[in-house]
Amino acid sequence: MIRRGFRMWIGEGQAEEYERRHNPIWPELERTLFAHGVHTYSIFLDPETNSLFGYVEIESEERWAEVATTEVCKRWWRHMRGVMPSNSDDSPVSRECREVFHIDRAPSPLVRDADGQ
Repeated sequence: MIRRGFRMWIGEGQAEEYERRHNPIWPELERTLFAHGVHTYSIFLDPETNSLFGYVEIESEERWAEVATTEVCKRWWRHMRGVMPSNSDDSPVSRECREVFHIDRAPSPLVRDADGQ
């Protein structure tokens, strides 16, 4: 599984509207994301800075990139452009984040705690 994090922003006073438009997400957009190998997708809001942090777990970079070419994704971008800064193609302005730490709770015979357990 590939983990990706990214930042986006919302306009001043747009937090409620941003959340309203995501609850519920369009069923066809959800189906498209799943069909393109998305397993988990979360977006977090920092209300003090109007910044968003998105986190996805995907099967492949190629399939994730294909989402942006779908009609439903393009419609979603147009639907959201008044709520958040957008690029000329209506996609949200975003910045990729580099993963600097990750841990999974997966048993490993090689990992022991401080007591050697």
